[in-house]
Amino acid sequence: MTAINDDEEKPLAPEVERLRRKMVRLLVISIGIMMVGLMAVLGAIVYKISARSEAAREKSAIGANSPGVPVEPGFAGRIDLPEGSTIVSTSLDGGNILLHVRIPGQGEKLLVYSLGEDRVIATVTVD
Repeated sequence: MTAINDDEEKPLAPEVERLRRKMVRLLVISIGIMMVGLMAVLGAIVYKISARSEAAREKSAIGANSPGVPVEPGFAGRIDLPEGSTIVSTSLDGGNILLHVRIPGQGEKLLVYSLGEDRVIATVTVD
């Protein structure tokens, strides 16, 4: 009997060796494509996150330093309402104030007052 030596590998047939090389090449190409795809997805995620944080930063900067909103202390504006009018409610949005006003003889109105322009910019009659 002859002893079988496991350390030695028998050479493959030429057809099988060609097939093995093609399979290794296919494996390398597919791994490369997967890596490029993974890098593209990660790049898109980083871009979206940075774009979203940039937009939030710009939005907060615009809200804080809006050109139409007076930020200096001591600003005094004036809204002339008819005699006997009562303000039912108010709401502030950026540089605009919404006033819900009850005017005798005219009913209820919504007035939008711009702080930046120091005037009423819209009037809506509530029926």
